[in-house]
Amino acid sequence: MNATIALVDDDRNILTSVSIALQAEGFLTRVYSDGEAALKALIDNPPELAVLDIKMPRLDGLELLRRLREKSAIPVIFLTSKDDELDEALGLAMGADDYIAKPFSQRLLIARIRAILRRTEAPGGNGAGEEGEAAAPPIERGRLVMDPARHKVTWGGQNVTLTVTEFMILETLAQRPGIVKTRNQLMDAAYQDDIYVDDRTIDSHIKRVRRKFRQVDPKFDAIETLYGAGYRFSDE
Repeated sequence: MNATIALVDDDRNILTSVSIALQAEGFLTRVYSDGEAALKALIDNPPELAVLDIKMPRLDGLELLRRLREKSAIPVIFLTSKDDELDEALGLAMGADDYIAKPFSQRLLIARIRAILRRTEAPGGNGAGEEGEAAAPPIERGRLVMDPARHKVTWGGQNVTLTVTEFMILETLAQRPGIVKTRNQLMDAAYQDDIYVDDRTIDSHIKRVRRKFRQVDPKFDAIETLYGAGYRFSDE
């Protein structure tokens, strides 16, 4: 079944052109020019992925993302002004999976969408992958249990809701506890197909993962930073 992509932007020219481009690639699209209406629709009838503009009147993309993350972990790509690092950092801290600066190439956006959707469908994502392929087995590391087939994470028996990108980063660390993973290795695991992201992106995702675990366990310290080297997971 074709994936549905929700587009949220107050610029109707962008909505029209991107929607046409996505439909030409076989996607189904829903378009929203109002953040309030989009929020209800994204929660009540979630698509496979949402693309959110940051700069919108009434309910901007950052607030829309914040409210959405209270109810849903659907993958989100957000659009930001060129070179606006504050918007990028805030969006990633709120749980966006990726960002693209305007003006953007439609080919690049489609590539990013496909990359994220593949991660949700592949073993280690939230599905069993290709037909007949066994789902990845659960990972148990101390109080952490990750079930890639169900995209489910618990810490000490309590659920922790992660986005697709956050899940992939944590899974990469947890697969080999005690082993340091560089930012480049984590970027390769979370962002495939030669898509470039910078160090700030991985750091923002790590901060959000820690924050989510500390909501269920204020003493959570299993993800360690080794300055100048990278990150590692400790199950001690």
